[in-house]
Amino acid sequence: MTARILDHLRSADWLTPDRVRGYAVILALASLALLVNSYLKAMGPDGSDFLAFWGAGHVALAGDPAAAYDLAVQERVQTGTGSSGWFAFVNPPPFLFLAAPFGALPFPVAWIVWVAVTYALWAWAGIRAFPRLWPLVLVFPGALLAAGHAQTGLLTGALLLGGVALVDKRPLLAGALLGALVIKPHLALLIPFWLAGAGRWKAFAATGAAAAGCLGLSWLAFGTETMLAYTTSWDASAALMRSADAAFYLRMATPYSQLSLFAPETLALAVHGVIALAMIGLATLAARRFTGDLLASGALVLAATALTSPYLFSYDLPFLILPVLWLVREGLARGFRDYEKLALVLLWAAPYATRAAALPLGVNLMPLASLLLVWLVWSRGGTER
Repeated sequence: MTARILDHLRSADWLTPDRVRGYAVILALASLALLVNSYLKAMGPDGSDFLAFWGAGHVALAGDPAAAYDLAVQERVQTGTGSSGWFAFVNPPPFLFLAAPFGALPFPVAWIVWVAVTYALWAWAGIRAFPRLWPLVLVFPGALLAAGHAQTGLLTGALLLGGVALVDKRPLLAGALLGALVIKPHLALLIPFWLAGAGRWKAFAATGAAAAGCLGLSWLAFGTETMLAYTTSWDASAALMRSADAAFYLRMATPYSQLSLFAPETLALAVHGVIALAMIGLATLAARRFTGDLLASGALVLAATALTSPYLFSYDLPFLILPVLWLVREGLARGFRDYEKLALVLLWAAPYATRAAALPLGVNLMPLASLLLVWLVWSRGGTER
C-alpha cells in the first residue's frame, strides 16, 4: 500500500492539464472572495498598507512632496480617510511619481485601481514569458497575497519578470525595467552580478543609467528638501525593526527573520550573510551554468533573490512565478523528475501557504521553500538544452 502511494506521488500523473485548468478556475473564484474580504478590511478601522502610498501621493500632488516623509502629516492625512491606523512611507522619492496619480483619487477607489493596474502589469509580464501556462499565472497564490495587501509586490514583480525575460532580445528596455527597481532596491541585489557574469554589459549599463535617471528626475521634480526628507524615513524603518515582535517576523520570508525568532540577532544576520554571499556566487555563475540561456539563468537569480535580502515580506514574492513556471516548462519539454511535479505544486502555493501557516506553526517556512526552488532550478543546469 505504501509503495503504491509513493508511486502515485512520485509521478503525480493524476495532475493532468485538464485538472490543472479546473483547479485554476476553482482557485480563481476563491481568490475573488478573499480579495473582496481584503478590500473590506482595508476600508475598516485598521486600514491598509496602501494608506502609506496614497497618503504620500496625496501630499505630493498637493505640492508638498517632502511631507510624504513627515510622520505627523501622514498620520493626519491617512486617518482623515476614517482609518484609525496609519503607516509610514519609506520608499525612495522616485516612487512618488507612481503614488501621485493615486493620491488624486478617493482612497476606496485608489485601492481598487492600484490593485487592478499592478496585477494587470504583473500578469501581462508573466503571461508574455509563459503564454501556454497563463492559467497558472492568473491564479498564482503569491500574487493573491500581494493584491490583498495592496502592496508593491505586483509592481516590483512585473519589473523583475519583464526585465529578466527581455534581457536577451531588448537589453536596453530590460535594463530600464530593472533599473526602475530603485523604488525597492533590495529586490535587485543580484541583478548586477547576474548581468556582469553573463557579460550583458549593455543591459548592465542601462540598468545603472535607469536607476540614476529615476533618482535624478525625482530630485529635479521634488527638490532637495524631499531627497533629504527621505533620509529621515530610515529612522522610522529602524524604529520599526527595533519594536518588531514575533508576529512581525512571521510575516517576513527571509532566513534572517526566521532565525531571529530562535537565535540572537547578530547570529541570525551572520548566517543570513553567508547565505546571501552564496546566492551572489550562484547569480554570477548562473549564465555559465545554463550555457547562455538567459531565461534559465534569470529563473535561478529570481529564486535566489528570495534568499538574499534580509528584509523581504511574503507579499514581495510574486516574482517567484518565473522560476516555478520555468521548471514547469522544462518538465513538460524534457520530462519531470521523481517527485518534481508534486514539489512544484507545493512551491507554486508556497508564498500564500507558508504565510497562512506561519502564526499557527510559530515559524514561516518560506525560506526552506525558496531554498528548494533554488536547488531545483540549479540542478536543471548542465544538461543538454
